[in-house]
Amino acid sequence: MKGSRAALLPSWSVLPLRLVIGYGFIAHGYAKVMNGPERFIATLNALHVPAPSIMGWLTIVFELLGGVAILAGAFVTLASIPLAIILLVAMFTVHLPYGFSSIKLRAVTAAGPQFGPPGYETDLLYLACLATLVVSGPGPLAVDNRVGQRMDDRAQHR
Repeated sequence: MKGSRAALLPSWSVLPLRLVIGYGFIAHGYAKVMNGPERFIATLNALHVPAPSIMGWLTIVFELLGGVAILAGAFVTLASIPLAIILLVAMFTVHLPYGFSSIKLRAVTAAGPQFGPPGYETDLLYLACLATLVVSGPGPLAVDNRVGQRMDDRAQHR
């Protein structure tokens, strides 16, 4: 029993990472769409990102489609590359000057808690989760597993 449980846990342990990270990217991409992509593009322009309009739309598309891919466990390694680049750009252009912590409670007012600018902690957590998925594989209930299984089946029938 003990050995079989140990063999089962590593496989299933990445599933929560995949679900949370996939949903997180979808939520961030969706927020950019709902707030108006032109606002995000203006932010990129203020940060002197080259071709801010193109980069803004690419970021939104990669967050949405990459998030869906991670959530579904499809093309995890391929999807992780642009998502990691997005995280690194955000970390070095926006969050690094504010230190590590992503939660900086400044005050609690009648309007609610007031927070300072987020640091790079969340970027590192997302990067660590993507790296874990790339190294460990997408885990169970993943599209990548079905595609790999079909390819194995085809190879055996040749």
